[in-house]
Amino acid sequence: MIRERPLVVVGVPGNRRLELFRAAAAASGWAEPVVLPWRDLASGPVEVPDDALVRVDSPGGDVATERSLRGWDRDPDPYRAEGTGDHHTGFRSALDRLAETVAAAPGAHLLQDVDDLVVMCDKRRCHARLEAAGVPVPPALAGPLGGYRALREAMEERRWRRVFVKPAHGSSASGVIALATAPGGRVSAVTSAHLTRDGQGRPALFNSLRLCTYTREEDVAAVVDALAPDGLHVERWVPKAGFAGKTIDLRVVVTAGKARHVVVRSSDSPMTNLHLGNARGDLEALRAEVGPDRWDEAMAVAEAAAGCFATLHAGVDLMATPGWRSFAICEVNAFGDLIPGVLYEGRDTYAEQLHALDTGRHPVPAAPTARAS
Repeated sequence: MIRERPLVVVGVPGNRRLELFRAAAAASGWAEPVVLPWRDLASGPVEVPDDALVRVDSPGGDVATERSLRGWDRDPDPYRAEGTGDHHTGFRSALDRLAETVAAAPGAHLLQDVDDLVVMCDKRRCHARLEAAGVPVPPALAGPLGGYRALREAMEERRWRRVFVKPAHGSSASGVIALATAPGGRVSAVTSAHLTRDGQGRPALFNSLRLCTYTREEDVAAVVDALAPDGLHVERWVPKAGFAGKTIDLRVVVTAGKARHVVVRSSDSPMTNLHLGNARGDLEALRAEVGPDRWDEAMAVAEAAAGCFATLHAGVDLMATPGWRSFAICEVNAFGDLIPGVLYEGRDTYAEQLHALDTGRHPVPAAPTARAS
């Protein structure tokens, strides 16, 4: 039986994600998962048991892991918005080591394709894959963009007045800028990045839970230029649908190909991320207003986006235009399943993943050592 196989989670010990997954395993009748700390994987070789089913969780929230992934001798400031390029390089290398380790362990199997995890954590490559597959996405500028001046020139060439500027490897809205321009040189940038300057006037960006608005072009340019070395992904600002007086989008967790858990993210600002103080909207009221046909169409778009990747689960950020006339995928999150309290047939996102394994909805190869015993 599949439950007899060791379940290994690459994660950060003690964080909420891991504790919720462990609780789901216990409630579902699985053995206690074996925790492979991300800090161990980030710093060197690791081992996994034979026949193990290996699930990768987010490396975020641990300073030792961040230092190893970025290759920095000093402790990284967890609130800095810069440095995501170095982090992604280390993330990719760590996952390559993990894939080699799993391949060398008889019967072990990864529940996510590590190459696809890397692509999902690169907004440029993720957007390109979705677009190539015919999944609707906002129009994007071709890169690379070296900084603010190059960005403004590209916007002028396309006659775009409003864009979202995203660090290519960022997460949780870190460094994201909602940039609007107007005739006469007026500019406005709403961002979670708080701009500071040291004694020599050099800029530094710190993530903030309170959105900042910059209207001086000098400041906007400083923010963009500070993020540019890590890589930028720039999308046209597409208007989002409204509901109950707020702008909304959806976080849809697709598990084993099925959209099972949905959160309505509502906001008065361009950023809908819940950790920025935004609220969950009334899902059932929204579904009733939208109607079953349009809702099913939206869920099919989310499933198509997740279907571009070989993974047990994905958190898909989906937006509808006003009137729900069309849909677009904002992002596909490799680790977007942390939406506590949202249930499908009594199961949270973590229990749903285990249910997909139990029922064969997410098939895995048989364990050869188990067959031989």
